[in-house]
Amino acid sequence: MGLRRVVRDRLLTPKFAWARPVSDNGRMTRDGFREALLEVMERKVHWAWPRFTDGTVAKARLHVHLEQEYAVYVRDFPVLVGRAYVQCPLPSVRRELAENLYEEETGGLHAKRPHPELFLEYPRGLGFDLARFDDVTLLPAARRYRALLDELTQARGWSVATAIVTLFVEGTPHERALFEAQSPRRPEPPLEQHPLVKHYGLPVASLALTKAHRGVEGEHRLAAWRVMLDHVPEAERTAVVSAMHDALAAWQAYRDEVAVACGLAPPLR
Repeated sequence: MGLRRVVRDRLLTPKFAWARPVSDNGRMTRDGFREALLEVMERKVHWAWPRFTDGTVAKARLHVHLEQEYAVYVRDFPVLVGRAYVQCPLPSVRRELAENLYEEETGGLHAKRPHPELFLEYPRGLGFDLARFDDVTLLPAARRYRALLDELTQARGWSVATAIVTLFVEGTPHERALFEAQSPRRPEPPLEQHPLVKHYGLPVASLALTKAHRGVEGEHRLAAWRVMLDHVPEAERTAVVSAMHDALAAWQAYRDEVAVACGLAPPLR
């Protein structure tokens, strides 16, 4: 009952209820566009995440989280980036997307292996059966979230596809730190203190994807925001923000469901 209540409350919340004014005489300004996007990203937090990082979730249940993440977007993330690339008419933006795609699909100069392959080092290092990742059955909310990702990256134009892939999926609640020095940055503890190492015994050597992300994250974040703020036409800004809100609601419902499947109880409301 608790999970259904959480999902219901989110669905009933007006899409822009939390947003501050972002327009000038009916036009979404560049600064307003940036603020609207930042506010979405700052809401990309989930009540269960601290329980995944403090060892509360039983190790035997972690495979559920990893399988769903892998099948929902990790395995196909290069494809999602590629969809944005092929739709984009702007050479400068395509170059940014091509660099991202190359890194994700091949490992580029940092990881030397495709990022989806590196992700599988987590379950491998934890001693899980990797055969489970060959044919993952998505939970209902996971299916809905993935279906939305497919729609947003294929049927809404390059601006929406690029925002969803490079901002929402890749981004964190700490995006504001790119623009404001006083804003909190994403924590990056030593690899030896990574939650999977500290609480579940994952070998540090299995954190190759974490190391790769840290190596390219700064470049990817700056490139994503540069594309959004410098190249998305004014007429498309509202549609981009709307799509980001849709993605946020679907992601939160998806993470609710995964948390419950991992043995966690949603907060009462």
